[in-house]
Amino acid sequence: MTNRERVLSALRHAGPDRVPYHVGLTYKARERMVEFTGDPDFDASWDNCLCFLDIGLPDGWKEVERDIWQDEFGVRWNRAVDKDIGVVCNQIVRPDTLAGYRFPDSQDPRRLEQLEKWRLSGNRERFTVVNIGFSLFERAWTLVGMEELLTYMVLEPSFVHRLLDEILEFNLALIEKACGYEIDAMMFGDDWGDQRGLIMGPDLWRRFIRPRIAKMYEAVRKRGKFVFIHSCGKVDCIFPDLIDVGVDVFNPFQPEVMDVAEMKRRFGGRLSFYGGISTQRLLPFGSEEDVRREVRLLLDTLGRNGGYIAAPAHAVPGDAKPENILAMMDALNRQ
Repeated sequence: MTNRERVLSALRHAGPDRVPYHVGLTYKARERMVEFTGDPDFDASWDNCLCFLDIGLPDGWKEVERDIWQDEFGVRWNRAVDKDIGVVCNQIVRPDTLAGYRFPDSQDPRRLEQLEKWRLSGNRERFTVVNIGFSLFERAWTLVGMEELLTYMVLEPSFVHRLLDEILEFNLALIEKACGYEIDAMMFGDDWGDQRGLIMGPDLWRRFIRPRIAKMYEAVRKRGKFVFIHSCGKVDCIFPDLIDVGVDVFNPFQPEVMDVAEMKRRFGGRLSFYGGISTQRLLPFGSEEDVRREVRLLLDTLGRNGGYIAAPAHAVPGDAKPENILAMMDALNRQ
């Protein structure tokens, strides 16, 4: 099987010849691995099964001050500590300014540059996913402020509905563009949870989020592509909702906040999972043998009969031990 065929077999809940996997690293983790291995191309032989493409503007991120990066929406991110994402440090939209805010141009042809290069390459060995990060709730709170958005959900719901509808229309335009290519899936990043549950609670999630993600996911599925969703946190209470609105694959599947074996038992016939390897406990604090044992257990239990893409529960953080990262890769490759 090619890596693409392995992923397709897993998502169809058939038995691939081995469990597909994908391992990504944060900036700090990559730095540590280069230092540990002495090789800037230490991951060249990693046989990742997924290929991620971006549909953002190629010049969408600009460093406007030292360690302050501005995205295409005008949101500024302080990356002095977190080099991968950063911390929002400005506020773009309020109820009285939404009418005057202009979203980026969804029709800008430069958005398709990565997709065009991929199309011309003819490489279809890996399962190809177009990623829309900060796709709805996250996009809204980065524009408005987290606390402010949650407050407006209760006190000024009409403003939140208008804002989310604007974001939805922007995303639907991107979906139409991306799905015109022979990609396999679209992935929507939208963290709804923390370690204890949904940030806004299930009632507000179903009121504001569910109707709009249903429209986005339907737009993907009617074009014959798979739907991936990334949401950190303990959000298993809405797995039935996600299945209803057409999610095929849930990520990152954090073992710190949910019993991954139980989730696979309960929902594995209708939902595939991508993640599951602990980045909060196992990779930073476990031994190499702990890592090998846990990864083998996940492959044997979650990977049986498909429905699973093995991966860390997030891009590997900077505090993960380099020797544990190598032990994880060894276990994944010894299937």
